Amino acid sequence: MTLAFLNGEPALADALRALALANYGHFTSMQVRDGAVQGRDLHIQRLEDATQALFGTALDGESALQQAAHALASAGLRDASVRITVFSLHFDYRDPARAVVPDVLITLSPSSATEKPALRVKTYPFVRPLPQFKHVGTFPLFHYRRQALAEGFDDALFVDPAGQVVEGSIWNLGLWDGDTVTWPEGPALRGTAERLLQAALTRAGVPQRSTRVRQDDLRRFKAAFACNASGLQPVVGVDGVAWGIDTALMARMAGALEASPWEPLA
Repeated sequence: MTLAFLNGEPALADALRALALANYGHFTSMQVRDGAVQGRDLHIQRLEDATQALFGTALDGESALQQAAHALASAGLRDASVRITVFSLHFDYRDPARAVVPDVLITLSPSSATEKPALRVKTYPFVRPLPQFKHVGTFPLFHYRRQALAEGFDDALFVDPAGQVVEGSIWNLGLWDGDTVTWPEGPALRGTAERLLQAALTRAGVPQRSTRVRQDDLRRFKAAFACNASGLQPVVGVDGVAWGIDTALMARMAGALEASPWEPLA
């Protein structure tokens, strides 16, 4: 069951009409455990930067997280999957430049499972628009994921016009050659989990690099994984390239991610 709170109060269906009709806004997603979250500053920065860019006004990210904490307390929850969406009840697609006050929608759903199945993914030529923002324009992401499922795969992996791997439908890709983690460079949403992992691997002294990766380059890697706010998943194949599950790698990545500090939501 998903619970929704708008500007600190239980959300009514009528109040959400603007988001459903205009589909203009942005969000961040996180896992909350015992009232704490990882990458707290990353979520605040994401919310504040995108609000300034998309609405031309400031958002107090701390206040948004406080609203999330209030929503959890109101629901009697300490653990949940939390999404904070910023939109405006008064946004008018006929006059999108008109100044509006942003509204904050908090949605709570059950925590993500810690154990996730391996993914075999299919590539599609696609680059998300405005990839620097986690915006609500998710139609193509889910469309290609649906297409992948219809073709017998588990998810979609996107490649740019030059044939370079950029990102998964709602996740970032990490590649392993037996020594170094490679993060594909390109026009993609840089996720909070990816950034947390990069920082954790740096602290642990694990070699890593960000570089352009062409589809043809995938064969030289030994293993791969997907990461997003819900956690980690092994990737066991991309199109005709197959890998096994590297349990040692997955344990190492999970340990690095878990070592990232948990901070009180508010």
